[in-house]
Formats: sequence, structure tokens, C-alpha cells
Amino acid sequence: MELPTTDADPLAGRRVLLHVSGGIAAVKVPELITRLRRAGALVRVTMSPGAQAFLRPVTLQALSGAPVATRLLDPGGEPPELAAHGMSHLTLGAWAEVQLVVPATASMLARLATGLADEIVSGTALACPAPLIVAPAMEGAMWRHPATVDNVASLRARGAQVVGPVRGRLASGREDSGRLAPLEEILAAVRRALGPGGPAPAPDGDLAGWVVVVTAGGTREPIDPVRYLGNRSSGKMGWALAAECLRRQAQVVLVTAAPPPPPRAGLRVLQVETAAEMLAAVRSVLGGARCVLMAAAVADYRVAAPSPHKRKREAEPAPVLTLVPTVDVLAAVVAERPPGCLVVGFAAETEAVLEHARRKLARKGVDLLVANQVSGEGSAMGGDQAAVTLLSPDGTERPLDRRPKAAVARAIVDAVVAAGPAGPAAGSRARE
Repeated sequence: MELPTTDADPLAGRRVLLHVSGGIAAVKVPELITRLRRAGALVRVTMSPGAQAFLRPVTLQALSGAPVATRLLDPGGEPPELAAHGMSHLTLGAWAEVQLVVPATASMLARLATGLADEIVSGTALACPAPLIVAPAMEGAMWRHPATVDNVASLRARGAQVVGPVRGRLASGREDSGRLAPLEEILAAVRRALGPGGPAPAPDGDLAGWVVVVTAGGTREPIDPVRYLGNRSSGKMGWALAAECLRRQAQVVLVTAAPPPPPRAGLRVLQVETAAEMLAAVRSVLGGARCVLMAAAVADYRVAAPSPHKRKREAEPAPVLTLVPTVDVLAAVVAERPPGCLVVGFAAETEAVLEHARRKLARKGVDLLVANQVSGEGSAMGGDQAAVTLLSPDGTERPLDRRPKAAVARAIVDAVVAAGPAGPAAGSRARE
């Protein structure tokens, strides 16, 4: 019997793919499935071999109302209304609107972070373009281990939401961080992903055939071989944009001054450091581009004469650095883009955000400008979330409340698709 649905709930009618890995916290999964279905969600489940030591697949099948996938090649794991070619990870990965790993053990976090795909959970997650939410649960020492810390950071950098863990009594009997987050928090994360501003499914392949260039990270201008002028940009917005364009089947060139994300099909990475190197890299691929998303935070100034040797603190008098403007990468790209190529600029502001953004939109001649606040609590720079305003040359301004950068990226790419080929803004060649 179907559980009652709530039409107003963001989960109603949405497709939630629940991955279960092998930790004692898996015993909370039946209640999670019950709550998801009570809210009206459609739920499909995968179980790692370890998870099956704690729960029987038949239990989760009864609660979810659909076969449970337990093997990569498992015809029985595919719901009858989906393609029955026996490769459940591909079928379920294409079906999901959001995917959720509960519990996410240290082993599963490592698999997800490194792209291993030798069992059903990690294999399906790798094949699934839907937003990823992970709810870790493990012993405190495992959660704090540098390997786990690095794996979680890698997942976050690629747009995954991490819910918990919290402090509480663990399986060992100790009180420590590592307990599964309350189910209410996990459900809230799923609702945020699927609610207003969340990932309504993009039309399949609406960027197929496009080459999209994305810039990311903060450029570094050398002072000497050790020191540099830079900024706090993490590259996360650029990575989120690249991931969203890949999801829509574009070929993506990521020009990044931040450490690059792991390799993915359809992604080419060009690593740069300075503003001049970034412009050279973008120019090298600009000819075939349909869109350029300029999310990088490019340094405005460079040292006129960097020292070939490390400057010594003991030197007297203290060195005086003469600064000169860097190359204006955005202005150059607007001036040199091929016909029909859309250019999206970004304005990182600390005050009078919209006033400064409107002036920049007029000067730069871009087809869309993304304005964001980068000071104070909740700053977008370096964070996992952002509140932005999308400004168009026709005067349209669309504010987006604070949300994960993956959701911001979806809204930006939606606007790019709606805009079509570059319009009158292409004629502007103004320079800041």
C-alpha cells in the first residue's frame, strides 16, 4: 500500500536514490525510507556487501516498494518500469534526481572520493550525475584521520553535501564525534537539494555539442619564488559550473588556478597560476567555445619586478613593492570571442554589491553577470554556499537566496541556455 503524500513537500513525487554502506548506523535506514515515502518521495535503494551484514535487502525492498540493487550486474535489482539490461548502476544513476549515502562509512567515503566503482554503491554513485549527499558515521578516530579529512574535502570540493556526523554515543560505547546525524537533518538536506532553487532535472543533453570554457580559482602573482599576491578564492564555484555543464553533456575546458578536480569524462583541465597565464590558456581554446563562464577571481595587480630570489626578512630597508595592473582577462575574452559565444562574468563585491555589479555589467559587455557578496558571515569566497544576483544587459535582475554552489551553478547554466547565442552585448568592448 502506498504511503500518503504531501503535495506541498519538496519530496513529493521526486526520485531519491538511497545508497546504504556497511556500518552499524545502517539500522536507521528503514526509518529513513519510511519518512521519505511518507513525504511522497519515490525511493530506490542500493546496498554494499557490508550493508547486507546489518540489514536484509528484502526488508528495504518491502519498505521502498522496489527491488534493491545489491550487485553491479543484477537484473533483479532494476525496477520493472526501468530498462532491464542488467546493469543496475547505469539504470539507477540515470533515474535519480538526488542520491544519498546513509551511512557513509570511512571506506565508502574513500571509494567515492577516489572514484572506485567495484561494487554497487560506489559504481552507481560514479555513474549518477545527480547531486550527492553523504551522511558519515564511524568511530571518532576514523573521522579525524587525515585520510578521511582529505576524502571529505575532495567530495565537498566537487559539490557534495556532507551532513554530520554529530557527537554522541558510538558503537564502541565511547562519546565522540562520528555518530550519524539525526534523520531530520538528513531529510532537510534532501529537501534543500530538491526544493525551490534545487535541482529540477535539466533537459537531457541541452548542452550536447557545446564546448564550454570555465575559469576557476584565484590567480597568484609572484613576489619572489616563494611568495605571491593572491586572494581567498577556492575554485568551488568554477568546479560546480564545470560539473553542471558536464551533467548536461557539454565538453568542458576548466582553466583553473586552484588545484584541479579529479578527472572526468568530457573534462579537460588547463592548470595556470597568473592572470597572464589564464588569458593565454583561455585564448588557446576560445575559438571553438559556445560559452565562457569566468568564475575565477583574477588578481587586479602584479609586482612590476618580481625578485628572482627569496626576499630576506633581515634585509634593510624593508622592500617596497611596485604594483602594476594585470591583464584584464574578462575584457579580452569579450573582445576576442567568436560569433555567438556567450560570456558570463562574475563580480565579487564587499559593499554596494548591486551598484558596483551594474557598472561592471555595462563596462564589460558580458551577456550575464553574477554578483555576489564576499565579506562578512556567509561570504561566498571559499565557502560551499553563495547568495548571488544574476544581472542581464536588458536590466533583468534575478536574486538567488543562499544555497549550495551546485544549485547556484544550475541557475546560471539555466540562464545561459535560455539566453541562446550571444546578443547585443557582444558589441561592447569597454574595459574596466
